[in-house]
Amino acid sequence: MTLPRSAHHSPYTEFSKLRSDAPYNLATSGVMSYPLAELPITIEDLEINSPDPYGYPPLIERIARHTAAPPECVVTAAGTSFANHLAFAALFDPGDEILIEQPTYEVLLSTASFLGAAIRRFPRRPENNFGIDPDDLRKAITSRTKLIVICNLHNPTSAFLSNDVLLEIGHIAAQHGALVLVDEVYLETIWDNRPGSSFHLGDNFVVTSSMTKAYGLGGLRCGWILAQPQLARKMWRLDDLFSASPVHAGERIAVAAFDHLPAIAARARDIVETNRRVLDDFLRSRSDLQCAIPAFGTTAFPRLLTGPVESFYDLLRTKYDTGVVPGHFFEQPEHFRIGIGGEKKMTEEALDRLARALDSFTS
Repeated sequence: MTLPRSAHHSPYTEFSKLRSDAPYNLATSGVMSYPLAELPITIEDLEINSPDPYGYPPLIERIARHTAAPPECVVTAAGTSFANHLAFAALFDPGDEILIEQPTYEVLLSTASFLGAAIRRFPRRPENNFGIDPDDLRKAITSRTKLIVICNLHNPTSAFLSNDVLLEIGHIAAQHGALVLVDEVYLETIWDNRPGSSFHLGDNFVVTSSMTKAYGLGGLRCGWILAQPQLARKMWRLDDLFSASPVHAGERIAVAAFDHLPAIAARARDIVETNRRVLDDFLRSRSDLQCAIPAFGTTAFPRLLTGPVESFYDLLRTKYDTGVVPGHFFEQPEHFRIGIGGEKKMTEEALDRLARALDSFTS
């Protein structure tokens, strides 16, 4: 059954806004908020209105420098979710066939459905540590496919795709006249020696990302799309229908954040790497969980081997005051997602409470 457009919504986003918070919170996927007071800005640095109708040049320049993309290929957007929405609107029409990985981030599916895509799927298999086997993509793609949609790092597992795999995906897409959209928001969490954006792998790659997850700057909503100039111009014009113009004070704060990015990244890296060591110890100690331990990223996606996840989730929330994300939001109801971007002592205590809840649930 096809829902009327007015009935569409995002179950995961509603959950994250209204039901994910807990005193010991492992449900968030980004790094804890960066303090505004630590950014070197004053009220005199801000303005309300921008004279530039299609992109604030200083912000475009910094995104271009950060991604090594030409400025004419950069489109700004309100976070990665809206960058994906805007890119989808430009890359396919209602009824067009697109391929989306499975499992995936629910908002990608909901947005594609809202925009009228004919959605087909290809798997990320647990036995392959949730990587992508190009042969699975070859079996799924058809002459009608307009777009392939993937996340790198993968949400929810943090699985990493190498450039070799991405190049093969791009080649398969090109053989069918399709584009590849790569959501790279979690790739930003590889702060040291981060691989270059897949935008540089070929003209049929489109990339979305933002400063929201890796740097604790979610409230800035500083997102972007990297696309070939003709597509970028199309996206700027489509955005006239959606948001007309961005919040200029936010653009100026984002410029200051880019100029201060080494310090912001160092803080984020310290938080996540400290928490990752605790997470690794926790996962290695649990025989009741199955999980590919991620080398990068801010999330892990263990499978509960005993009992229903929803019952365990209720126990964890009510008795142990600890929150995770149930796996049904990612099409894997036997899993749950853990986030490790929170305050270090809180995260350590939350994982300890998770362990005690598992002991109670599986005994």
